[in-house]
Amino acid sequence: MARLDPEEKDLLDSFARGEWRSVEGGGAEFKRYREYARATFKKDRRVNIRISSKDLEVLQKRALEQGIPYQTLMASILHKYAAGRLAEKNV
Repeated sequence: MARLDPEEKDLLDSFARGEWRSVEGGGAEFKRYREYARATFKKDRRVNIRISSKDLEVLQKRALEQGIPYQTLMASILHKYAAGRLAEKNV
């Protein structure tokens, strides 16, 4: 078993003590949020852009560190920016 951080251990202990209960209507809530996720992450358009080799290398390196494809990282960054959750850093 992987080593757990303190928060994960607290959650696991809480579950083992029976402190978690199912919520009525949970199936409907789960279905609703699943549909939100599908709509949010539906990739139905293709975009071609040109970026510098250096920027691409940095993105590929960061994606490798996170264990995801670099295209996924780029799409995530664009999505966060479009959703207002990623702001330009003042340099």
